[in-house]
Amino acid sequence: MPTSRSSRPGIAITMGDPSGIGPEVILKALASPKIRRLTNFLVIGDGFVLNETGRRIGVKVNFPVLDLSNIPPRAFSYGKAHPRFGRASIQYIDAALELLKSGRADCLVTAPINKRSVRLAGLFDFEGHTEYLASKTRTKDYAMMFVGRSLKITLVTRHLRLKDVPNSISKDAIYKAILLTRKYLKKYFKISRPKIGVAGLNPHAGESGIFGREEKDIIIPAVKKANRSMGQVSGPIPPDVIFYDAVNKKFDGVVAMYHDQGLIPFKLLYFKDGVNLTLGLPFVRTSPDHGTAFDIAGKGVADPSSMIEAIRLAARLTAK
Repeated sequence: MPTSRSSRPGIAITMGDPSGIGPEVILKALASPKIRRLTNFLVIGDGFVLNETGRRIGVKVNFPVLDLSNIPPRAFSYGKAHPRFGRASIQYIDAALELLKSGRADCLVTAPINKRSVRLAGLFDFEGHTEYLASKTRTKDYAMMFVGRSLKITLVTRHLRLKDVPNSISKDAIYKAILLTRKYLKKYFKISRPKIGVAGLNPHAGESGIFGREEKDIIIPAVKKANRSMGQVSGPIPPDVIFYDAVNKKFDGVVAMYHDQGLIPFKLLYFKDGVNLTLGLPFVRTSPDHGTAFDIAGKGVADPSSMIEAIRLAARLTAK
C-alpha cells in the first residue's frame, strides 16, 4: 500500500477481536463503492476469519488483506472470550504500527477488541486501544474524543471505576484535556477559535461547594489557567446543561470528567454512527464507537454505520 502512488491516504484497518463483530462491520463497510473510492485500504487480520464471515453474510473479501493466519480454523468460534483471540487482536495492532512507522500506511482505523480476551492472553494491565497505542508510540499527552455531527466530547479520565474518578481528576489532567481539545479542533476540524465548555463533576457543578469541592479546588483553577493561556474556555458547567448547550452550538467541544458523563449523552444522539478519535498520536486513529458485541457476532446483523463513519473521518482528517 505505497502512498506515493496516489494522493489518497492509505488506511490500515485492524480486524479487532476475531470472535467479535469487527470482521463483519469491516466487510460491510468496504462493500460500499463510495467507501472504497475514498482511499486505499489494507485490512490486517486473519484471512480465514474474514472469508468465513463473508460467506455467512454474503459479502466477498474484495480488498487487500495482510493475513497473519494466527487463528487455526478448527479453533475458531464466534462470540467467545479466549486468550488466542486476545493475542491475535494485539498482533494486528502491532503489525499496523509497523506499517505506520515505515510509511506504508498513513492512518489507522481499529475494529473493537475484547479486554477480557487480551488480559487472558497475558496482558494483565491492558486498559484499551488508546492506552496501548500511546504506550507503543511513546505519546505522553493523549485523550479520547468522541465525534458526532454536532457534538465533540473529550474525556479527562477513561476506563475507571466511578468511585475512583474524584481522586483521579487533577488541575493538570483537566488542563491537558482542554489543551488537546483546542489543538485538535483547530488542526483537524479547522475551527480557528474553538469555544470549549468544561463539565463539572458534581450535581449543579457543586453549587458553590455544597455538593462537593472538586469544582472549587480542581476544575475552576484548571479553567482559569486555560483561559490565561488560550481563552474561550467556560466552566465548570453543570453536566445536565453543558451537552444541550454544545448541541445548540454554544461550544465547539466539551471536556467531560469521566467516561459515562460524556458517553451517555453522546450515544443518545450517535449510538449508531459515533466515532472515537484519539488525540495526541503521531497519526490519525479512529474507531467505531461500539464493542465486540459477542451476542450478535457471526449472525449477520451487525450495523456497520459507526465503522463507515470511522473510515470516512480517518480519510478526511488524513487528507487535511
